[in-house]
Amino acid sequence: MGTPTLFFPLVTLILSLSHSHALSCHAPPPLDSSTLQLLHANSPCSPFRPKTALSWQDSVLRMQSNDAARLQFLSTLLAATSGKRIAPIASGRAVTQNPTYIVRAAIGTPAQTLLMAVDTSNDAAWVPCTGCVGCSSVAVGFSPAASASFKPVSCGAAQCAQVPNPSCGGATCGFNLTYGGSTVAATLAQDNITLATDSIPGYTFGCITKATGTSIPSQGLLGLGRGPLSLMSQTSSLYQSIFSYCLPGYKSTSFSGSLRLGPNSQPIRIQTTPLLKNPRRSSFYYVSLMGIRVGRRVVNIPPTAFAFDPSTGAGTVIDSGTVFTVLVKPAYTAVRDEVQRKMGNATVSTLGGFDTCYTVPVTVPTITFMFQGLNMSLPQDNFLIRSSSGTTSCLAMASAPDTGVNSVLNVIASFQQQNRRVLIDVANSKLGIARESCT
Repeated sequence: MGTPTLFFPLVTLILSLSHSHALSCHAPPPLDSSTLQLLHANSPCSPFRPKTALSWQDSVLRMQSNDAARLQFLSTLLAATSGKRIAPIASGRAVTQNPTYIVRAAIGTPAQTLLMAVDTSNDAAWVPCTGCVGCSSVAVGFSPAASASFKPVSCGAAQCAQVPNPSCGGATCGFNLTYGGSTVAATLAQDNITLATDSIPGYTFGCITKATGTSIPSQGLLGLGRGPLSLMSQTSSLYQSIFSYCLPGYKSTSFSGSLRLGPNSQPIRIQTTPLLKNPRRSSFYYVSLMGIRVGRRVVNIPPTAFAFDPSTGAGTVIDSGTVFTVLVKPAYTAVRDEVQRKMGNATVSTLGGFDTCYTVPVTVPTITFMFQGLNMSLPQDNFLIRSSSGTTSCLAMASAPDTGVNSVLNVIASFQQQNRRVLIDVANSKLGIARESCT
């Protein structure tokens, strides 16, 4: 295959759409009292989108680099026996790991609106505060002095023991963490937060005072994981530890979906699979992947590729911050080989890190992830990334690294989740998936 000149990965595609469609980027009214608009960080309405379109080579490399960094970050969340977290290993370059989706949150009295990244594999919320050294200049941070309801958390508070690496040099609780290629120093604080029209008093979060690196979301992060300081844990009486999200298709011109908090308006008829709990990766939403079907054929994959093992971190997680699904090597190889087998003698080529690309129509209609009690059937738009002209299609999945913690971890990522309502019910330990047009 010759050099594809019209290949537009996600960032470039979104930028081109923003020039061809007039969009209203004013904050819309809440969809309902507990539903927020979910924006892609690269959407035309996001202040964090790239200002200029990248070449196809750079776009492919950037997406792959971001996913590689995301996996590296996920590996740092594996708690060692001592209870400490493993620091990431530098690779000789700065690692960036920005989450993909953002929501509007209002913090303080009077309210200060921030576009916070949502992350299903993180717990505590944190925002850059006024005077932060090393924080991004892209967007204004939170001003504690301007909020009448802001108060620091004392060293003796229970929340101080729930943050990573707590420190108590003074009366106020502080902590340090590593996020992607960045380090963060913050003080623990409480203030009112409003999500859609729900007001949550005394929400505990980190107020960033110092940061290094470029991985920190510009206006902070809202953790949707399972830990004690996550949104679901802090609002269990309000939302009953239930939320769902719907990620729009990448062809959507507005590229916005929704984050729905609490049991109201959640889908009733929805297939579910049990959530598995890993005490060594307590933030993650593990599920039991049993097999994968390519077209009508169940691919021959050894059960060990899907086995859940808390001690090693092995198993399958649903993650909102990784773009392309990653499968452990035996599973990915089997899926890729079956796709190529169904394509017969069609010439296969590579594009960046994608190793299965075609310039003829792909004849595989669906790929199905078979979870315990739930099948997630993907149409082509959920497993093929195409050139803007539609002449080049690549299997939008990747093989897990050969070594390290993530060599045994399958990650079901956002590209494969698009136009699906993903329901997470922590209290009842179940995860549901239903088809939905998310735009």
